[in-house]
Order: sequence, then structure tokens, then C-alpha cells
Amino acid sequence: MINKNSPIPIYYQLEQEIKTFIDRNIYAPGDFLPSERELAEKYEISRMTVRQAINNLVNEGLLYREKGKGTFVAEKKFEQDLSGLTSFSEEMNNRGLMPSSQLLNFQLMYADSKVAAALNIDSSDLVYEMKRIRFADDEPVALEFTYTPQKRIGELTQEDIQLSFYEFMENKRQFSIAYGDQSIEASLANEEEIQLLKIDQGDPVLVIKRTTYLEGENTPIEYTKSVYRADKYKFNIRMPRS
Repeated sequence: MINKNSPIPIYYQLEQEIKTFIDRNIYAPGDFLPSERELAEKYEISRMTVRQAINNLVNEGLLYREKGKGTFVAEKKFEQDLSGLTSFSEEMNNRGLMPSSQLLNFQLMYADSKVAAALNIDSSDLVYEMKRIRFADDEPVALEFTYTPQKRIGELTQEDIQLSFYEFMENKRQFSIAYGDQSIEASLANEEEIQLLKIDQGDPVLVIKRTTYLEGENTPIEYTKSVYRADKYKFNIRMPRS
């Protein structure tokens, strides 16, 4: 409830109240939020205060507006901690979600210049390309392109990559993975991403590029480009002050 005698700003109290309702699923994803007028009357506060609280929650991605319709509760985003190196399957399992994949393409090909540079190989070297849609609880969240050099990974089949590729490398190939270098940038979805990830024209996506290295050798074993739905995913990282 709102405490008007508290030193905590009223708009912030209202934000926390709405967040609590969302966390308890009183306001479920897709639900229509009461109007500014209704909230102002319920809590006996000004509509300007209500508007400030709602604007803040929209900016946080907890609510979204549709022109001419009103304000709605947004779908909860999948979160990933960037402080450690995990596979998509491992991360989803850690979140209590069911990971799955749809393999769109699996082929042995010559590395293009970008892949060759990332994997520190020649463009005449062969790499396996795996193109997959990644699902969490049967919902598409990412389009993933993974490349690994044949001369390092050995022979690879579609059956080998049915589960986590990291599990395959560590348990089947006995590789020891040391670390990964990763970059994140924002982009707008292209036509293929719109179709496969079931998003709309002009929707933003997060493009994640990662090169994974083996222990003790500083040898890249995997290069992955993943395109995540920005409306479904967010990344967390702890940054100690050096």
C-alpha cells in the first residue's frame, strides 16, 4: 500500500506495488493494467504521479503500451548471467526452463574470412556450420550460427549436437574449455530473423558473438553468432571495481 507519510517518493512506492503484483502473477503477462485514472483513484494520488511510475516501468521493460489500447504487462524476460561461460542448454536448465533446438542447417564448408579470423584458421580450412533456432519452454528466443574447425573437433554428425555442444566437447571429445570472448550489440531484425523468431518488422534484437578457447592452448574451438529476441532476453553481469 501507499504510505503518504513515508520519505520514499510516492511514485516509487507505486512502482514497487505494481512490481509485487507482477511477481505474484496478480498482473500476468499480457494483462491490461488499470488506467491512470483508476490507479489515481484507488491510491488517492495524482495522475501525474501514476504516469511517472508507469513510465519508469515501461522504460524497465516490465510494461508496454499499445497506442489506442492502453498499458499491458510485458512477458518476463529470460535472464543470463555473463560472469561465467555456459551453453544455452545449461543456462535454460539453471533457470528451470526446458531448452530445445530446431536444426535448420548442418554442413561441412570452407570458412569465410570472418569465421577463419575468429577461429585462427585459413580460409581453405573446413568448418562445421550448425544453424539452429533455440527455444525456451517451446518459445523461440534465439537464432544461432555455430562454427567449429574440422581439424580440431574431428568428425561430427547431427546426432552429436542434439544436446549441449559444450557437453559434447567436454564429455565426448574430452576437451577442457578455458574461456570465451564475447561481444554484444543491438540491431534490428532482418527478414529471416523476423520469420524464424516470430517477431515484427522493426523489432530490436541482441547480436551476441562468442569465440571459445581450449584450456592451456589458447586455441579457439568454437565461434558462435547468436541473435536473441530483445523482448525476451536480458543479460546480467557483475562488474567489480578495479
